[in-house]
Amino acid sequence: MEIVQKKKSNKHTFTFKDDHFNFAYEDKSGSGDTDMNYADFPQKSSIQIEQNEWLRNVGYLWCALGVFQLGYAIYSDASISGKGFWIMIGLVCVVWARFSKVKYSVFKAERGNVFVIHDKNHEKIINELNARRKSQLLDWYGEVNSENELEQEIDKFKWLVEQEVISKEESEKKIALAELLNKENYELPGERLN
Repeated sequence: MEIVQKKKSNKHTFTFKDDHFNFAYEDKSGSGDTDMNYADFPQKSSIQIEQNEWLRNVGYLWCALGVFQLGYAIYSDASISGKGFWIMIGLVCVVWARFSKVKYSVFKAERGNVFVIHDKNHEKIINELNARRKSQLLDWYGEVNSENELEQEIDKFKWLVEQEVISKEESEKKIALAELLNKENYELPGERLN
């Protein structure tokens, strides 16, 4: 499965494979890609906004200049013909800056940051990544491993609850099973006969 996002000069491609995904990007500054296991996809994200602040600020400045010109013309009883020119140019710049803005959800991972553009596919991509992340973590860590120490297993299931992979009730059942298996594997030293 592949989902492509495009906004302005930004193109992000998410390719979902069985055990990992590829995040590829192209923008004005370059291009690149990274492969990442679903289990490594972080839960938390931040928001980043890319916008042309210079254009927005110049637009506000021109609007202010136009309002001043118009106000001065009205105050001095001069003709107001053509005095709204800078207001119009300023508004065009502000609107252009507004619509050229790109908003991202940024997920910071060890292998690199994953940027998901806020568009119609934003939620679909994040939901798909989280569903596959949960599935992969369950495959890797969801069962009781009787070869591990009991404390290790308890910590593992508590961690899975923190990662929102299993519920607290499921964790308690897995911990109880680990404790039961630990008791069964625990051998009392036999009495020695001399």
